[in-house]
Amino acid sequence: MWITEEKLEGDFVILEPLRPEHARQLEDAVRDGEAWKLWFAGVPSPEEMQRYVEDAINAAGKGDVAYAVRSKATGRLVGATRYYNVDAKNRRALIGYTWYAASARRTPINTECKLLLLKKLFELHDAIAVEFRTHYFNQTSRTAIERLGAKQDGILRHHQIMRDGSLRDTVVYSIVAAEWPAVRSNLLSRLASRSSCNEAEKPR
Repeated sequence: MWITEEKLEGDFVILEPLRPEHARQLEDAVRDGEAWKLWFAGVPSPEEMQRYVEDAINAAGKGDVAYAVRSKATGRLVGATRYYNVDAKNRRALIGYTWYAASARRTPINTECKLLLLKKLFELHDAIAVEFRTHYFNQTSRTAIERLGAKQDGILRHHQIMRDGSLRDTVVYSIVAAEWPAVRSNLLSRLASRSSCNEAEKPR
């Protein structure tokens, strides 16, 4: 296995390797915001969560590593993410299958998740490049990926058949190793800014 599986911890989140016992809390998390109702997102419904977790764990046999995302502020699971389509020979991987409860959005959680995942790939596993893919119409996801500092590589037209039968155009982004220092500085700056805001908002 090129990508090792271990817990990743920051100031705001803990990424725990996905296990069957996470399914129940993830059912609760996905109900917060009902993101599975977005036709372009591909987020599992509560009824699909058990199978979703099982499939993610089984994919570990192909080199994928899936995580449950736990908020350190609340102690609750607030989403999931993973490495997938891992190419050990060429030291490349995709980061995706990411979704969050509504309560975790517009917080430092996604920024720190991406920092931890990218740092592991580039600094521990000497990755050459990391990819992100999203639906052409998922503007929220596209904006979030671009804010990381990822560059758009192109669009795979009619790349996938969606569960509603529509054809998905997939937008492909990447970060290459030479760009990682600047991306890391950007993410750390954003987290520091958020921490300063949180301190300022605490009652005196």
